[in-house]
Parts: sequence; structure tokens; C-alpha cells
Amino acid sequence: MNRIRLGMVGGGQGAFIGAVHRMAARLDDRFDLVAGALSSNAARAQASADEIGLSRSYSDYRDMALAEAAREDGIQAVSIVTPNNMHLPMAKAFLEAGIHVICDKPMTATLAEAEELVQIAAGSKALFVLTHTYAGYHMVREARRLVAEGALGKIRMVHVEYVQDWLSEPVTGKQADWRVDPAQSGGGAIGDIGSHAAHLARYTSGLEIEAVAAQLSTFVEGRKVDDDAQMLLRLSGGAKGMLWASQVAPGHENDIRVRVIGDKASVDWCQTRCNELRFAPLGEAPRILTTGGAGFQGQTRVPAGHPEGYLEAFAQIYSDAADAILAGSVPDHLPSLQDGLKGMRFIAASVRSSADDARWTRL
Repeated sequence: MNRIRLGMVGGGQGAFIGAVHRMAARLDDRFDLVAGALSSNAARAQASADEIGLSRSYSDYRDMALAEAAREDGIQAVSIVTPNNMHLPMAKAFLEAGIHVICDKPMTATLAEAEELVQIAAGSKALFVLTHTYAGYHMVREARRLVAEGALGKIRMVHVEYVQDWLSEPVTGKQADWRVDPAQSGGGAIGDIGSHAAHLARYTSGLEIEAVAAQLSTFVEGRKVDDDAQMLLRLSGGAKGMLWASQVAPGHENDIRVRVIGDKASVDWCQTRCNELRFAPLGEAPRILTTGGAGFQGQTRVPAGHPEGYLEAFAQIYSDAADAILAGSVPDHLPSLQDGLKGMRFIAASVRSSADDARWTRL
């Protein structure tokens, strides 16, 4: 199998998510990381490149896009792993150079930027993939399959949570500073982890979020972005929902849960038991489905009973992205440009609703 030549923008020394993207890209041996603009500081970019063995280092992503597009052995795809405010200009540079983009979420810092990026992508032959990691879990996809095949009947409710505690107090450092800076992040918990929660709700249920009644709060004094989001959801088909995304809930390290309830059955998945899915048909004993069960042979990377987790889910997104690049199109189960746009519409509507005393606000 020929590896896809990959570049990376951002993710230099001290960065968290860049290292995760690199591990995910390597796990299934589908990519070969050969170039990067890991920092806008030339010396730091070169030091970061040397540290991970990159053969080509740039300090300007625009120079990188032009130079790599001109090379016969140039990169075919690029990972964008920077703060949100840089996603649009970077994605624009690479899409216009004909280089596929794999971008961290949320897609952009603002809805207007997302709408602009959709127009830019429409004029490019390159693909755009969004790394909503949790869509890579096998049991999340099994929940999606059960819903789509009608095993749950008509969907009545969707409840989703993404809860952390790492910002419960004022925190400084590379990972925290840009997330609590509205100029770089575009928002707080609603964009950082709320966008993941909203995508999980849509991804598993197959329904669209049509309106929100949102309450965004800032509990840490002096913080300029929200750090907690609680809301009601109205979904297509008449279903109702609830979403809670918080970064200030002590005792919750990284708790993610989604429940989809129909008139015939329900499914319940949480990341702390990510290799299991609780499937509960009405009037029957609940069943615990596992990645070692029937139908999953060949899909997982390890023998039955051995767990796969966050990095493997991230790697699944990268493996699917490789398949998409080779096929020339993004499949429905892989988060895409439209998912990114819907995510930004969700964030914008939540902000408007909260500013209007949690009034119902359409996306």
C-alpha cells in the first residue's frame, strides 16, 4: 500500500493535539509525514521538525502550500492543528493549492468563516475532512447503524454530555491560554467540546439539530469565554434533546456520553466504557454489545477482549480519510465540510440563544 504524503501545520514543541494527530496518522500505516510548518518561528519550527524527523520544515504555511504543490514528491494532504482562528486562512491556502485538508475541530472560529470556507472548498478538487474523533469509535458507529436500520423505532430523545474539570480554576499554559482567548478560539466550552457533543448527537441519531434553548455560563471569575453550556434541543422529526458541555465540573476528567431513545429501544454509549454499547429493547433485558461480538471481526485492530480507545478512534478517522483521498470523495460516516458548517451554526445559535435569556433559537 502506498502511503499518502502528509504535511502538518501547527503541532510544534509543547503542543498536545499535534502529537495526537501524528500518532493517529501513523497507527494504521496509511500516511508518511514528510513536511511541516510546526511553528511560525523559524528556529522553533526547525527544532520541532528535527525532533520528530521531518525532512522539510517551513515557518510560513503559505510558503509551504506553494512549495509542496510545486514538488513532484510534495504532500498530498495536510493536517491543520492550530488554534481555531487560523483554520480558515490555512485551509484556504492548501485547498487552493490542490492539497487535501484534514482539520481539527471546530472548523473555524466563526460561522462567517465557515461559510467562506465552504465556498473556497467548492472551487477546489481537494477534499476536506474534520477530525470529530468520537465518530471513529466502533461502538458509536454501531449505535448509528442500529438507529439507521430502525432497531430503535421512531427516535424520541437524544441526550449527550461532554464534561471536563481541567479549567475549574484559572489555568495558564500553552493548552489553556489560546482556549480562553476569544480572539484565538472564537468561544469557550461550547466550541471546544460542545461542538463534539453536538456532532455526536447528530451522528448517532441521524437527526439534525433544528433549534436550541441554551444557557452559556462563565463560572471562573475574569474568564472571557464560556466554560459551561447547558441546553435543550429540538431535532428533526420531532425528537427532543439535552446537551451539557462543561470544563468546570470537578471529578469529571473527560466524560462523554450519548443516549438515543426511540419508541422501541434505546442505545447508551460512554467513553469510559468505549468498547461497549448498551442496547435496550422495550420489554426485554438490556444487552451489552462489544467490539469483540459478531460482526466486528476484521474491523478492530486487536483480538476480542483487548480494548481500543481514544488514539485508535482518532486513527480510524485518519484511516477513513486515507480511503476518501484514494477514492476521491468523503463518505457519509466521515466528518466533512458540511458537518463543520453545521457545527458552527450550532455554536452561533447557542451563543445567540444564551444572549437572549435562553430563548429558543433556530439554527
